[in-house]
Amino acid sequence: MIRIPGTDYLRYKSVFHGCRFPLAFVDLDHFDRNIAYVADTCKGTGKTIRVASKSIRSPALLRRVFEKGGDVFQGILAFTMEEAEFLIENGFDDIIVAYPSIQPPDVKIFTENTRQGARLSLMADSFDHLTALSRAGVAAGVILNICLDVDMSYRPLGSRLHLGVRRSPLRSVKDVLALALAAKDLPGIRIVSLMGYEAQVASVNDDLPGHAVKNTLTRWFKKNSARELAKRRGEIVRALADAGITLEVVNGGGSGSLISTARDPSVTEVTAGSAFFAPGLFHYFHQVTFQPAAFFGLQVVRRPAPGIVTCQGGGYTASGEAGPSRLPWPVLPRGLKYIGMEGAGEVQTPLVLPKDAPVLEAGDPVFFQHAKAGELCERFNRLYLVKGKKIADEVPTYRGEGHAFL
Repeated sequence: MIRIPGTDYLRYKSVFHGCRFPLAFVDLDHFDRNIAYVADTCKGTGKTIRVASKSIRSPALLRRVFEKGGDVFQGILAFTMEEAEFLIENGFDDIIVAYPSIQPPDVKIFTENTRQGARLSLMADSFDHLTALSRAGVAAGVILNICLDVDMSYRPLGSRLHLGVRRSPLRSVKDVLALALAAKDLPGIRIVSLMGYEAQVASVNDDLPGHAVKNTLTRWFKKNSARELAKRRGEIVRALADAGITLEVVNGGGSGSLISTARDPSVTEVTAGSAFFAPGLFHYFHQVTFQPAAFFGLQVVRRPAPGIVTCQGGGYTASGEAGPSRLPWPVLPRGLKYIGMEGAGEVQTPLVLPKDAPVLEAGDPVFFQHAKAGELCERFNRLYLVKGKKIADEVPTYRGEGHAFL
């Protein structure tokens, strides 16, 4: 469980004195500690770490992960083919696009960058995907690298209970092997990697304050899910090998399952993304602990009633299941709460102050974390980089570079 020091409020307030709000920033000391921590989770396992770019969305900070983290960090998990092209243009390589697309503009990017020598793969989970990509590869005179996406959800009661995300229709050894064998007969493509994202382990909080019983049950099902998916993933990898299909990469996990996924002998690499920014939804994990590193600040513009302040802007809600957890998390000063009927607004956000809150006057900042990681960058053109008590630099986000990929 994470607890952000209350003293950080005065530090960040001093750092951004005189700056224009709203603003977003990354605390480099925390960011770098997260890089080192993520690397350490794979120490001695022989696994490498693929960086999920959608959780960072800034080329400068992606570079910092690879520069600070060393050789254990290998490759990027991108979220669109357009983004992959942008990253290749910025000097990155070894990219797997994690979500399928066979629309013509994306296929053109795929074939042209493959022809130019980029190490680029695209996710697929159906015969329709494979046949479309096969035709494109043949027409372009190239061999396109394909990554098969396997459903790693947990179904302890069969199809009656599905715990996890709805990604791929491929689940069993039979499902995956049938599609992989079909791919062998298609020109212009080759299966080079396998991915299985265990969201029910990697993105579900199991150390929530005041929820001891729920935490215990969640840890139990996560442990059982990790055991089941490791067995199934191993059987799939062995079946593909027996069929003469050699995999260069077997990818698994996410930030919340770095430790358990790295222990899976069939996996060659794990994915980390949210670990680096450690947003609100990554505060409450039992097995891993990250340092909150990415924040945004709003200015107080009103004091409409005793014990209440109103900030300008702030309606930066996260994707996923709608609910309070998807709102921005007011973290500094500590103890601030939303007014239920208003929440985080497009142009104003009222907050209820705790009794021990410092006096907040008009113009003072309030600091938040986005509920998710990279989505913060869709709201800001640049990120200030804070080192200690100073602004060390500022870098553009994807949006600041003129891009919105999804």
